[in-house]
Amino acid sequence: MSLLFELPETPSIPVLGTEARFPVRRIFCVGRNYEAHAREMGSAVDREAPIWFTKASAAVCPSGATIPYPPGTSNCHYEMELVVAIGASGFRVSTDDAMELVFGYASGLDMTRRDLQNIAKDKSCPWDTGKDFENAAVMAAITPAADFGTVAKQRITLSQNGTLKQNATLAELIWSLPELIADLSRMYHLTPGDLIYTGTPAGVGAVAPGDELEGAVEGLEPVRLTIGPAE
Repeated sequence: MSLLFELPETPSIPVLGTEARFPVRRIFCVGRNYEAHAREMGSAVDREAPIWFTKASAAVCPSGATIPYPPGTSNCHYEMELVVAIGASGFRVSTDDAMELVFGYASGLDMTRRDLQNIAKDKSCPWDTGKDFENAAVMAAITPAADFGTVAKQRITLSQNGTLKQNATLAELIWSLPELIADLSRMYHLTPGDLIYTGTPAGVGAVAPGDELEGAVEGLEPVRLTIGPAE
């Protein structure tokens, strides 16, 4: 079989301790998973079900990059998140078995065109243009799960130009990692290469050209991003 044209190389993320990289297949993201962030967005907090959205793998951006200010927006925001890298297949897994699918963890930024997201929300439309765009899924190197240990009360922070903006702990997640993985596996056959962005704490805000962002999850490599001028 021949192809009409070649597609870009599969996006991948470095893994600490090995030269082999983690190829990215799909990116799942959960919204409103910290109570304080849900409140700052004017949303009700409940545990009816996680709120899922997706980003294309083409949105992956490596930590340390300088990106142009995203097109089509005048209100792009940072959102600091713990990212879960899936390393085993699973479908309809229980919460007891969910963590067996985890390969590792990383610090990540869910960049968001907030104005476009808000317009979509007001019209009860999907968030695609607000969440899924080039360089919208920034990630640091993945730490294997065995090296990170149990997800518990690790601190998650983000600084903008040296000023602390987000500061919480993973204990504040509304939906735990086993609950998120189990819920997602009810609707998708999870496979190696899938990523799960697990939500952002309070303190999200707008970025501008020249900004330098540094996000960290205690025990993981920090994620860094510089915002350049718009194209």
